[in-house]
Amino acid sequence: MEKKQRIISAAVFIIIIFIMPVIFIVSEKKVFSETENRPLAKKPDLSISAIFDKSYMNDLGRYISDNFQGRMAFIRTKMFIDRFMGKNCINNIYLGDNMLIERLKEPDYKEVSRSVQAVNEFAAHYVNTKTYFMLVPTSAGIYNDKLPSNAPQLDQMEFIDETCSGFTSKVNVIDVSDALTAEKDEYIYYRTDHHWTSYGAYCAYRKASSKLGFMPVDHEKFDIEHAADDFQGTFYNKCLYNGVDKDVIDIYSYDHGNNVTNVSLQDGSSVEDKDSIYFREFLDKPSKYNVFLGDNRACTIIKTDALNKKKILVIKDSYANSFVPFLVNHYSEITLIDPRYLKGDIRDYVNPSDYGQTLFLYNASTFAEDKNVKNVAFFE
Repeated sequence: MEKKQRIISAAVFIIIIFIMPVIFIVSEKKVFSETENRPLAKKPDLSISAIFDKSYMNDLGRYISDNFQGRMAFIRTKMFIDRFMGKNCINNIYLGDNMLIERLKEPDYKEVSRSVQAVNEFAAHYVNTKTYFMLVPTSAGIYNDKLPSNAPQLDQMEFIDETCSGFTSKVNVIDVSDALTAEKDEYIYYRTDHHWTSYGAYCAYRKASSKLGFMPVDHEKFDIEHAADDFQGTFYNKCLYNGVDKDVIDIYSYDHGNNVTNVSLQDGSSVEDKDSIYFREFLDKPSKYNVFLGDNRACTIIKTDALNKKKILVIKDSYANSFVPFLVNHYSEITLIDPRYLKGDIRDYVNPSDYGQTLFLYNASTFAEDKNVKNVAFFE
């Protein structure tokens, strides 16, 4: 018996030391994980500088981790063991009451202060555009009651209040927290993703309308298409937990609204024109939320057949993507800028002074850690 165990141990050792590396070398490497909905690490380039600054070994470790054979089976097994052992938080995602909820990180308050200052400087510099700011709570700020018992969580509402208190009078704050809290029993956030739903975005649009100066379209006047009912989003991708209902993607349309005439997609090096704000090809992919305006990019310019000549600049994260379809009914031109993807200065894409209004729209989690917002305050 002991001899048999030694033979098995030796065989396992040989497989791990000699055979597995060969399999890794000859196996085809994927560039994207459909299950996790993210790009996989590429093989790093070897250089003297990369060795000395340790980036090569770090990148090589990520490359091996992302591409070893049986990786997804290993990840699923680990997730199963974590749940079996009673863990209710996996990869910073709480397994809540039919909802996956992000465990919020401690904000980088110095970086947040810089971002607030950048918005204040923007509002002071571009006097011809009226500046607004909407800081949206995520599901973590609304659904504390769905968290596992005694689960630690930062107070996101307090973070929102403290952040918005730092804006000057030139920045018009649009507070949507109460409007979303009042609708918390409705389907306002995806159960498996970090975004709000189309109805959540509608609630914010309805609240923002009075400050932005238009009458919102009544909810019952929209035709609502249930475009997909099998969406599993970013939170699911982090924990691979199937104990939560899949999400529904809703697309709102209004027969008596403005028509989109052109959508210009700009990444700083190329321009592509589309005729719709909906990219329906994503409904057949894991990243179904991207049906709203497609992949993230530096600049998107939407033109409509509205005769009012009203133009709004939206500086944003991806929460704005499902909010913008409602703005289409009130503006002749909507320009979206995502500072995370800018190549150069915001003025390489637009002149903010050409817009009557500028809306900063961020979810609280992104704003708490994004280091790119301050780029909007680079002036000559």
